[in-house]
Formats: sequence, C-alpha cells, structure tokens
Amino acid sequence: MDLSELKGIISLMQKSDLTELEIELKDLKLRMARPGAGSFQRELAKDFVVQANVPLPSTASNPQPEPSKKPAEENLKTFESPMVGTFYRKPSPDDPSFVKEGDAVKKGDTLCIIEAMKVMNEIQSEFTGEIAEILVEDGSSVEFGQPLFKFRQ
Repeated sequence: MDLSELKGIISLMQKSDLTELEIELKDLKLRMARPGAGSFQRELAKDFVVQANVPLPSTASNPQPEPSKKPAEENLKTFESPMVGTFYRKPSPDDPSFVKEGDAVKKGDTLCIIEAMKVMNEIQSEFTGEIAEILVEDGSSVEFGQPLFKFRQ
C-alpha cells in the first residue's frame, strides 16, 4: 500500500459515516477509528486514528491514583510521545544516551529515537530546561501521548 492509497482510504472514511475500518493484507494490518469509537480513543490526526501492526493498549490495567503534587513538582512539564513505536535512549547500543536525568536541554535538542515501521525518528525537545525524570525504559514500546520525560523549568 502506498501513500496515495492510504490518503484515499482516509479521505473515504472522513466523507462517510464509518466509525471504524480494519484492512488486512499479506504483510499489513491497518485499523482506523474515529475518536470515541470502540476502546481505542487516541487522536493521531484530525478526525481519525491510524494504527498499523501495533497492539492495542490493555483496558484491564489498574488505574493508579494520581499523587498530590509536591511543591518541587509544580514546575515540572511532561514531554509526551508524538507517535507509537519503540523508544530508544541511544543512537546505537555502543553510543551514550542522548540525555540523562539532570541534563540541561534546549528546545530542539534530540531526546531519544522512536522507531516506527522500521524508521528511526529522532524526537526533539519542545522545552528548554532540565531533565527531571525519564519515564520510559530503553527498548520499550510507547503509545501516542504517553509521557516520556519530565522537565524542570
């Protein structure tokens, strides 16, 4: 499936009353759903969700109560994953991490790599500040909107 075919499918879904669409070909599984349809409710684009070969998040997870904010945490901002994929802290296994806790980071600095569909995407900081906490383990799967880092400003 090429980009023009995908755009055509997206356009068709936007113009129709479909709330969910799933297509399976030989080596491709494509699932699209409008926000609020089914159990998968993350918005990746304007009116729909596109997911390819990625397991859905578990609905059986135990919700954890949010701890009350400590005064030191009031200046923290959360940096969230811009895509679904595999999180890597290093450009390669032998290289040092892009950032570690306590590092000063400027807006635009590379924080990590997220591999999505065999493409390595360098993820750049939206904030200037200090890395207060890294919330994801190297090599783990991440979801769109999942918190990756906490920044102290």
